[in-house]
Amino acid sequence: MASALVNEEAAAYYAGRPGVTIRRWAHEGRIKRYGSGRGQVRYNVFELPKAERDEWTRELITPGATPAMPAGLRVA
Repeated sequence: MASALVNEEAAAYYAGRPGVTIRRWAHEGRIKRYGSGRGQVRYNVFELPKAERDEWTRELITPGATPAMPAGLRVA
């Protein structure tokens, strides 16, 4: 699978979600985190759901869907 690693801010914009949601998804195993340490973490944009935005204003229309939980993981 191809990868295009982006920082949290770019990942949040692409998915139309706040950065805390991107971090939570990574913590839950829904997406993979690359690197470690403050300012060094990256996310693969191809693993993120794309938000729908207005073509001209770039305003958010619909945020990207929530990625599925990993197989075999039980949720409380």
